[in-house]
Amino acid sequence: MNKSFRHLDTITALFVTVLLISNVASTKIVAFGPLTFDGGTILFPLSYIFGDILTEVYGYGRSRKVIWIGFCAALLMSLTFMIVGALPPAPDWPNQEAYEKILGLTPRIVIASLVAYFAGEFSNSFTLAKLKLITNGRQLWLRTIGSTLIGQVIDTALFILIAFTGVVPNSLLWTLIVSNYLFKCGVEILFTPVTYAVTGWLKQQEREDYYDRHTNFNPFRLTGAGR
Repeated sequence: MNKSFRHLDTITALFVTVLLISNVASTKIVAFGPLTFDGGTILFPLSYIFGDILTEVYGYGRSRKVIWIGFCAALLMSLTFMIVGALPPAPDWPNQEAYEKILGLTPRIVIASLVAYFAGEFSNSFTLAKLKLITNGRQLWLRTIGSTLIGQVIDTALFILIAFTGVVPNSLLWTLIVSNYLFKCGVEILFTPVTYAVTGWLKQQEREDYYDRHTNFNPFRLTGAGR
């Protein structure tokens, strides 16, 4: 019988919410001091923090299911924006051009976002689960930061390279990758005390601290809890 959890649904909802808001905010490129990055970078690191919490407390199998929920939600959102943008506007609605500039996502951006999310989130979850076994559940900071360093470099590089190669100058391309990566990893490090507090509280509340000793790490296995 699958174990029932009090807070897994809430963590899942927050994870997906952060993901969707970040994707919309990514349509704007912002300058933050010496860094240049897309607007979604401000919130997107929280999805990795939620991902860390999910894997640390509930295990890779349940985290895998949540990652797929996020993937499907992001795909549905992107397709909806594209279909609405392609439909003819009402004769007295003057904002079609503005809509297309902000929400009229191109197939290239959608593909870049989904590929980067899929590869980055699963790399993050897999790395954290393996590090938990190696450290025997000690040094949570090493697992959360280490998995983020790997997951974020994959996510950031894939998204920027797929979305913007040939669109922006190469100098800006690498600036975006470095700035995004530094900011995202910096947020993860800054929020480490919060991650400690939330995971500790959840482990107590849920009476769960899962170790993926016999887990099937195939990201495409969706049946059951994935153990």
